[in-house]
Amino acid sequence: MKSIYCILILLLVVPAVSAEQTPAADSKSASATAPRKLDKAAAYYHYTLAHMYEEQVAVYGRSELANKAIEEYRLAIDADPTSEYLTSALAELYAKTGRIRDAVLEAQDILKRDPNNLEAHKLLGRIYLRSLGDVQAGQGSPNVLKLAIDQYEQIIKIEPDNVDDHLLLGRLYRLNNDLQKAEGEFKTAVKLEPDSEEAVTTLAYLYNEEGDTARAGEVLSSIPDASRSAKLYSALGYTYEQQKQYKNSIAAYRKAIELDRDNLDAIRGLAQNLMNDGQTDAALEQYKIIADANPEDAQTYLRMAEIYRKSGKFDLAMDSLKKAGSMVQDSIEVPYNMAAVYQAQGRYDEAIQVLQDLLKKTEKTDNSYTQAEKNNRSVFLERLGTIYRDNKNDSQAVETFRKMLVLGDENAERGYQQIIDTYREAKQWQQATDTAKEAVQKLPNNRSLKMVYAAQLSDMGQPDAGLQQVKSLLKGTPEDRDVYITLSQMYSRLRRWPEAEAALDKAEQLSSKDDDKQYVYFLRGSTYERQKKYDPAEEMFRKVLAGDPQNATALNYLGYMLADRGVKLDEALGLIKKAVDLDPANGAYLDSLGWAYFKLGKYESAEDTLIKASQRIGTDPTVQDHLGDLYQKTGRLKLAAAHWERAIAEWNKTVAAEVDQNDLARVQKKLESAKMKLAKEDSENK
Repeated sequence: MKSIYCILILLLVVPAVSAEQTPAADSKSASATAPRKLDKAAAYYHYTLAHMYEEQVAVYGRSELANKAIEEYRLAIDADPTSEYLTSALAELYAKTGRIRDAVLEAQDILKRDPNNLEAHKLLGRIYLRSLGDVQAGQGSPNVLKLAIDQYEQIIKIEPDNVDDHLLLGRLYRLNNDLQKAEGEFKTAVKLEPDSEEAVTTLAYLYNEEGDTARAGEVLSSIPDASRSAKLYSALGYTYEQQKQYKNSIAAYRKAIELDRDNLDAIRGLAQNLMNDGQTDAALEQYKIIADANPEDAQTYLRMAEIYRKSGKFDLAMDSLKKAGSMVQDSIEVPYNMAAVYQAQGRYDEAIQVLQDLLKKTEKTDNSYTQAEKNNRSVFLERLGTIYRDNKNDSQAVETFRKMLVLGDENAERGYQQIIDTYREAKQWQQATDTAKEAVQKLPNNRSLKMVYAAQLSDMGQPDAGLQQVKSLLKGTPEDRDVYITLSQMYSRLRRWPEAEAALDKAEQLSSKDDDKQYVYFLRGSTYERQKKYDPAEEMFRKVLAGDPQNATALNYLGYMLADRGVKLDEALGLIKKAVDLDPANGAYLDSLGWAYFKLGKYESAEDTLIKASQRIGTDPTVQDHLGDLYQKTGRLKLAAAHWERAIAEWNKTVAAEVDQNDLARVQKKLESAKMKLAKEDSENK
């Protein structure tokens, strides 16, 4: 009925077209030589029919209606060839119906006649924007992004005060990794409309991406509290998260949820930052809210599984993963996370089987992997290799890590690093050095691996050669920060403290991001601690934790340092427990926890925890020394002697850089004393 009504209306409103207005068929040859006569009435008539057919295309989706609309637009343009509006409408229809080439040609034809035609530029811009999706999917020309940028650069020249145009051009620059130009466009948008939350939040997200979280916070804070929307509070929450100000982030996300209780993205942000702040139970409650609101959200169940795994609730973790798996067909995340649960449980055979199946499932016999597929494959192999290593199967671990090398780029770098770490943990120092040398030969432009090789040379008794190789990498640029970090660690292992501290000073000067500065503070704390400068060491570790309360390494180091000295023992225990909660399978953290229990006189808890640590890192002489002290304290001198003997044996397998001669002498003295007592007891019992 609708289409009949439209036609009746047209018959009523469109003026009659005379024979004079509509050229006869046999007049074609004449019109080819004579100028076409402008006939606005005929143009309007054909445009109206074209528009009617176009509307019917939107309703019925029939191709023949689109063809009729195109035909009528052509007739309208014939009647009024000067009308850029009609040409634009035809080009727009071409774009809507997928005839992209025709649309582009029509728009380009308009621009030849009128280079400042805004609608034609916008049409081309929209066409190129739609085509960007094809490029990102691996189809189409990569030049499309440049073409889109060219159009929107012209658009803002013609229409300089349009905020949306500046935001869109800024996003295109951002996609092109031209962050300086992107920032310029976003700042222009904010200047044009200071209260635009879209402009403000977009600029803030860019600053966050650049690591300039302070400026991101300034931009967002420029909007008064009373004018802040849920979206702006969410952006503020994200900014605080980047700054590791998790409590402020939590508060911002709560504000966003107050303003928009159905905002699941804000609830996710709140849940993530509750996790970051160590409030795992509260985070779990938020994820449960998301799951209730959207029971088909597999990612929520994956996050819940992560919380359950980290808190040791492995059965609940597996239940959540099974729910996620039932929602996503052929998921690779679900089995990968199942393997992580099995690994945490020590069920290595099951973890290995899951990952082997995953690798086989995603394997391509012709090796035609996309970069994303290579990266995924590398992650699977790396996890599998670490499981073999945890299971004391170092040869299989090395073989697995070697499969990462053919995946290239960062995957090959990580593969080599894992092989070197595996050899080092097994105290196979020469193999570690040989692998580092091979890595440098195969990846000669990789600066990180060059520094690893240099450090290996230093550990193997060639410190001058190693240091010289690292110093040769200094270029007088901000990238020198990593070089100074490596130099400080090498000097520290050589106990050349002034040079280690000087290198850290240089690294701090080149550290612009908060994370970078905190790492320097941590290394400085470690350097002070190794020199027995406990007060400045404690100050540095607390400085790290002030900026990042969930830094497990700093929590453990500070807690162990306090416990080992027998000071602030309750605080030390709390710090180490927090580190263990963040990484329950970490053998070093478990050793620290056992030692804190020992210092507090909680010998049963100490024994349970130290045995777990020994199962994880049994080749660590410090763990064996701690077990020896525990068994001596609890009257089991023979066991104590056995563990001290093992500690000495492990130290004897270790490179000099990792051995504190004072510790070694102390344990040797304890062992000799124990042997004398045991010998005396044996002689008395005879």
